[in-house]
Amino acid sequence: MPSLISLLSGIIFGLGLSLSQMTNPNKVINFLDITGNWDPSLAFVMLGALSVTFISFKQILKRPKPFLIDDFHVSKRSSIDKALIGGAIIFGIGWGISGYCPGPAVASIGFGSVEAFVMVLSIYAGFLFQKWGHRKLSRVE
Repeated sequence: MPSLISLLSGIIFGLGLSLSQMTNPNKVINFLDITGNWDPSLAFVMLGALSVTFISFKQILKRPKPFLIDDFHVSKRSSIDKALIGGAIIFGIGWGISGYCPGPAVASIGFGSVEAFVMVLSIYAGFLFQKWGHRKLSRVE
């Protein structure tokens, strides 16, 4: 049952990304281009998502446990460190260059987008590189 709920949630999320045009890299790049052909419409999408999250997240976490699994998986970390800042910078550069962030890139693969497929492969390459680098640094210390 959790897998079915996850699948349905993913489909609904992908439809929302498509309807809001977040799967259109040109729309995203125009949103990020505040000094050129700026398109503020994605700000409304983001504000809508943040509003729903802000209101519902606190209510959901008041429950003793989720409906379908035993425990909530929420990070206990609250500090801002070099790794977080570096990751945010890399994420922002990738988003600005490609016009895709991870969710819309995965959804765009369903449309047959080669660019989105390359983006998702790049994301996974970044995951592997981070693991490799973390292991290397752990040995040095």
